[in-house]
Amino acid sequence: ALQVCFMEIDMKEMLSGASMESGSGDATFCNIYTGSGTALSDTVLGGLAEEDNLLEAMKNAEYETGYSYESLVRDFAEGIRGEVSFSYNGIRETLSYVPVDGTDWMLTYLIRESLISERISSISDGIINGSIIQTLLTIGAMLVMFGFLIAQSSKNVKLRMAQETQQVENHARQEEMEQRLLLQEKLLEEEKRRTQQDNMITAMASDYRSVYHVDLDQDDAVCYRGDPADTEQHQEGIHFPYLEAFTGYGERYVDEKYREGFLSFIDPAKIRSGLENERILAYRYLIRRGGMEYYEMIRVAGVRHAEDRDDHIVHAIGLGLTVIDAEMRETMAQQQALSDALATAEQANKAKTAFLSSMSHEIRTPMNAIIGLDTIALNDSEITGKTREYLVKIGASAEHLLGLINDILDMSRIESGRMTIRNEEFSFPRMLEAINTMFSSQCQEKGLEYHCHILGEVDNWYIGDNMKLRQVLINILGNAVKFTPAGGAVRLDVERTAHYGGRSTLRFKISDTGIGMSEDFLPHIFDTFAQEDNSTTSRYGSSGLGMSITKNIVEMMNGRISVESKKGEGSVFTVTVTLADSSRNNTAADDQDSEILPHEMTVLVVDDDPVACEHARLVLSKAGIRSESVGSGSEAIEKVRVRHARREPYNLILMDWQMPGMDGVEASRQIRQIIGYESAIIILTAYRWDDILEEAIRAGIDSFIPKPLFADTVLEEFKSALKRKNISPRKKKKDVDLSGRKLLVAEDMQVNAEILLMILQMRGIEADVAENGKIAVEMFEGHPPGTYDAILMDMRMPEMDGLEATRRIRMLDREDAAVIPIIALTANAFDEDVQRSLQAGLNAHLSKPVQPEALFETLENMIGS
Repeated sequence: ALQVCFMEIDMKEMLSGASMESGSGDATFCNIYTGSGTALSDTVLGGLAEEDNLLEAMKNAEYETGYSYESLVRDFAEGIRGEVSFSYNGIRETLSYVPVDGTDWMLTYLIRESLISERISSISDGIINGSIIQTLLTIGAMLVMFGFLIAQSSKNVKLRMAQETQQVENHARQEEMEQRLLLQEKLLEEEKRRTQQDNMITAMASDYRSVYHVDLDQDDAVCYRGDPADTEQHQEGIHFPYLEAFTGYGERYVDEKYREGFLSFIDPAKIRSGLENERILAYRYLIRRGGMEYYEMIRVAGVRHAEDRDDHIVHAIGLGLTVIDAEMRETMAQQQALSDALATAEQANKAKTAFLSSMSHEIRTPMNAIIGLDTIALNDSEITGKTREYLVKIGASAEHLLGLINDILDMSRIESGRMTIRNEEFSFPRMLEAINTMFSSQCQEKGLEYHCHILGEVDNWYIGDNMKLRQVLINILGNAVKFTPAGGAVRLDVERTAHYGGRSTLRFKISDTGIGMSEDFLPHIFDTFAQEDNSTTSRYGSSGLGMSITKNIVEMMNGRISVESKKGEGSVFTVTVTLADSSRNNTAADDQDSEILPHEMTVLVVDDDPVACEHARLVLSKAGIRSESVGSGSEAIEKVRVRHARREPYNLILMDWQMPGMDGVEASRQIRQIIGYESAIIILTAYRWDDILEEAIRAGIDSFIPKPLFADTVLEEFKSALKRKNISPRKKKKDVDLSGRKLLVAEDMQVNAEILLMILQMRGIEADVAENGKIAVEMFEGHPPGTYDAILMDMRMPEMDGLEATRRIRMLDREDAAVIPIIALTANAFDEDVQRSLQAGLNAHLSKPVQPEALFETLENMIGS
């Protein structure tokens, strides 16, 4: 219940402090009724109603903290809503006031808190009792209702569960039916596919007489398709040990020639290893079984490829055996035919090579005699002018025939792949100078003009095959001169067209105003034995091999050759080759060290043909070269040994290849063992040297020269040999420091010994002197090994000469006796004395009076480091 009082208060009176009595006209109180209709105005006024002056009572009331009568009066004056609690005569009162809009009235609520508590308590008790009863009634009703709902729900649940169970059962039966249908369709499809696969396997396996599945891990095999005709074969579907069965099969039936290969093939480890890289492995072999012989093949493939497995290992394989007798024998027949054809071709090639070699020897040998005798005859001052003319023509014809033989042999080398290209440093100006000298004279004799021009800048030195490049230019220029009538011109232009990365591309352009060629023949100009007109051979003397050889050589040098020509107007050949640049400076002085001075050379000619030896002597002497000759390899070895001991080695040894007793290769090998590489050795032969090229190089031979001999060829090859060995004929060996070395000098003449000691002291060499050979042996034996670096041994001494002393020293049982250098000092300069000293064990032979340079050079070679 809400307790409310309305009162009209004259705000002026209230503010002026006028008295306001309860029940006066200035204050109106409204009766507030409860639900039962009981008036509460008196009750509400409480103790306030007994006061004559309400405002006075409110002034005297006790307010809560924060409130006062003045604040109440202010709120009323300003029309502010509020609440205030106070105590009056011990009674707790609460006044709430709200202004009424549009009036000066205040709506007040005066409430006694004790009354509110009593009423609330009474109301609460009633409410609680009513609530308990109502709650009990509600609970009862709800229990009844819940019981009904539970019963109904249980019935519904059972009904729903029955329906769901029926639905699940129906769905399950439907799914089961569908699965059965799908499974049936799948089984039918798989059966169809299996049938197709079986048919396909049967079709594919029809090539095999039997097919097996092999589990390599379990060593288990089963036959899937058997050979009906093979009664010893395992029945289809029956498992058996794989390795044991197939090993027994191989040992019983596989031919012995193939058995080891078959047993290796069926090894499981080999199969796994092979199938790592190959999809199928196969082995063919010969079977001997039941009196029959036929070829069979075994093939294996992985059931799953190695790359399809996680471990990359094949565990099971399919294995098939098939008879391949017919195709194998056909293949073997074809291979045999090819082998026979190859053997025939090789035999023909060998016959051709043998023929060319024989022809070379058979033609070169008499030509060597012809040219040699012709040279000797031309040197006879008593011959008549007519005879000299004949001899000159004989020589020219022989040289022409020699050129034809050289062309044939060059072509043979090219076809057999035995022609090689060298890479050697050479002087480009000297090569051109030699070519220009040759063809300027030829053109002058024929009445032709010859010009050589270098366009732009060209280096003085290049690295390449000087001889082959020269041969190419000579072949082309030779044809130009040959096919150009008198009054015409031949021209050689040289130009560097590219220079990059240490290499230079050179272009050689050879043009002439000769007879030219037709356009139809140009595509065949480089064919073997090609001639545009058969009359060319008779008129100009041509083998038809020159251009073919030239093209092959150019291509071997990674170059190009082309030709332009018109009939009656001449021809233009263009050759382009790339050469490596040389690091040598482009000055003429660079060639001084490699210049060969013929008059300083000594050559040994070794040939069993006296005519060839005499011819070589004459040819070399014309070039200013001193020469000696011997007729066998053994004589050459002794000559070389003597010259080596005397420290006068030959600059060059010209060695014939084919000689009785000891050929040139063996003689060269033994000479190299004696002298090392202090002399150049060049084989002089009428044979093809391709067959012995490797053996000759191992023997220490530097080069080859075909017979007959020409001085220019000898000098050129000698120079090339020195370049390959990086030896300069003009360079002197750098002095070796000999100071501190100690020698034993065996000399019976005191004056000679003192002079020798003084010479040795010039290079800081110490020496002990022995008066004769016996003392020398005793002094050597009495000093520890290694005391002496060398022994200078006089040959003629009292009590014991130098030869005997050398023999005694060599026989001593100590480590340095056999190796210490012993140098002979003798006034005997004959070769026989040198040979005896060498046989006694001396290393070198110096003639008295001893030249210091020769002595020091010998010591440097013997003991210098």
